[in-house]
This record gives sequence, C-alpha cells and structure tokens, in this order.
Amino acid sequence: MTTIGDFAKNIGLAMAGKSPWGDKSSDSGSGSSSSNGAGGGDKPKGPRNPWLPGGDDASRSAKIEDIFKNRGGGGGGGGPGGPNFRLPERPGGKSWLPVAIVAIVIAGLATTSLHLVAAQEQAVVKTLGGYTRTLSPGLHLSAPYPIETVDIEDVQGVRTVRIPESGQEVKLILTGDQNLVDLSYIVRWNIKDLADFKFRLVEPIETVNEAAEAAMRAAIAEKELNETFTGQGRASIELEVRERMQATLDGYEAGIRVLGVEVEKADPPAQVVDAFRDVQVAEQNADALRNQAQGYAQQVLANAQGEAEAFDKVYAEYRLAPEVTRQRMYYETMERILSQTDKTVIEADGVTPYLPLPELRRRSAPQPAPLNQGGQ
Repeated sequence: MTTIGDFAKNIGLAMAGKSPWGDKSSDSGSGSSSSNGAGGGDKPKGPRNPWLPGGDDASRSAKIEDIFKNRGGGGGGGGPGGPNFRLPERPGGKSWLPVAIVAIVIAGLATTSLHLVAAQEQAVVKTLGGYTRTLSPGLHLSAPYPIETVDIEDVQGVRTVRIPESGQEVKLILTGDQNLVDLSYIVRWNIKDLADFKFRLVEPIETVNEAAEAAMRAAIAEKELNETFTGQGRASIELEVRERMQATLDGYEAGIRVLGVEVEKADPPAQVVDAFRDVQVAEQNADALRNQAQGYAQQVLANAQGEAEAFDKVYAEYRLAPEVTRQRMYYETMERILSQTDKTVIEADGVTPYLPLPELRRRSAPQPAPLNQGGQ
C-alpha cells in the first residue's frame, strides 16, 4: 500500500527528473524490449513507470504534469490515473455532500435570521439597504442576510465627550466682560431614538462636539469672568449649555439625549495668571474690609435701636406719672454724675453743707515710717 509520505516522495523525485523505480538503463531483469512490440532496437528497457499513462514511452521519468494527468479515472480503489479522494459514504451508500450543504445553509439562516436584543439595547433592521423597523429588547426573527441586516446598539449606556480631548490643550472662550477664560468640560449623553441616530447624522460624535462648543461659547458670552469661577456661576453655565445643546440636537433630529454637562476647569490664560492672582488678592482684601465696615455699621445700628427702645419705655412711664418720673430721672442723673467726684454734699440743718470726707480719710490713714538718716 502506498502511503502519503511515499506519494510525496515520489512527487519530489518526479519533479527532479528521476524515476522513483530507479534508472531505466540499468534495470534489465524484467525482459527485453524486443519481445514486446515492433521496432525492438530503439525501445527503452526497464520496468514501466506507474505514474505515466500507457504508451511506448511508459518507462521514462515522470513529470509533474504526468502525475496529475487522468487523475479522475480508474474506479474506486485508485489505478493508473492516480488515487481518488472521496467523502465517507452514508450507510445507504450515498454521499454526505448534500447533507453537509443543507447543514451549512441552515446554520447560515439561523445565524443571520435570529437576533437577541438585550434589555439596554435596540436594533434597526435594513431591508436591501433601506431602514424598515426598530427592534425592541427580546428575541426577534428577520429575513436572512443579505435580504435584511440588523444593527444592534446600546441605547441606555452613558457616553462621554471631553472638550478639549486632551487635558493639556487650551480652550479659550471670550466672556461677556471681554476677558478670556480657559475652559475644559465633559458632556454626557446617550441615544434617545436609534433610527434618527443611525440615519439622520453622518458623524454623530462630531455633531455632539460641535453642538457642545457652540452652546458653551454662547453661554460664556453672557457671563462675566468672575461668574465662571464660582460654584453657583458654574452650575448656571452647565444648565444653560445642556438646554442649548438639547435644543440644537432636537432641531437636527439627531436622536440624542444630553444627560448633563460638567465644567472641569475654568482658569485664566497662562500668560496672565500672575496678574489675575494679584487682582484676586486685592478683591479678597476689599471684601474683608467691606465686611468689617458692614459689621461695625450693624453694631452701631443695634446700639441705637436699643437706646431708642429704652427711651420709648421711659417715655411711656413718664406719660403715666410725669412728676414722679421726672424726680426719679433727676436722682438717677445726679447719682451718676456725683459718683465720679471726690465731694459729698449734704442738705440738712446744723450740718456743714460741704464736708471734705476724702481729705479727712487721707489724714486718718497711717503714715509710713521715716527713713533712717546717717545710719542711726
């Protein structure tokens, strides 16, 4: 039996111009050529080459063309024409080729006709290249490819766009007070209508970028520079940009929903950052002094209001008993004034009107001992 290795070896010998059965001139054991036909003197001697078709020159070296010549003839077991390669036969003697073809067709139909759409996804169906319908989540059946093609997209996943794309880039925007601010921000969005998203826009991502930049420039142009640095100002800018973007994309029927805008950085240009910091420090100092002045003003106002309320209460009592209130006020006033002097005034008969009590008190106090003089 000829093996595949022997077969390959014989092919190599044939391509090299050599016979796999040896040299035809040196082999004479198989009989003389003169006994097998006419013209016996010129007929080559040696065994017949099995790789060549029948003929007078059957013992010459085989060529690659001779090996594959008449390969298909010779029945089921292989013959002069070369080996036959066949698929395994079924038990009934029939070929498995029709069954294999049918299986391949069924597998292709199942692969291109059954579609499983996940919960967060939707799919658009194109019939001969034109949009026909949108598939919701679930298992769906369609015509096989290429009659119908199905494109599945995630419609609930959040997608982000960063402007500018690299954090090192500078995006200068002009404010309403004619200043420049370096802004970087993020836009988050998802798909609202898959059919519009697929067939209304050629470049949806680029459209989102351009709509975001236009909306941001329009919003910053209405704000002053200081508003872009405060938290409240940024929140207002983010809300305005989101609303402007959504209105623009809805006008395009882009099928995109803008979920939010987040300002990551709002700084002055690098060329004037030092001067800008000096201005900020001066503004902070001014705010501190302004706050101190307001605090002092509030304190003075509170004291004045307290004194006015006290006077109103005294006046209300005075209206009820004017004479008594007047006398009490006189006594309180004299007590407050005389308590700050060293004189005591007594109004009584037989008593000196003026009594120098502080002087008497000093005289009655013990005197310090005099210092010794001369060491005595």
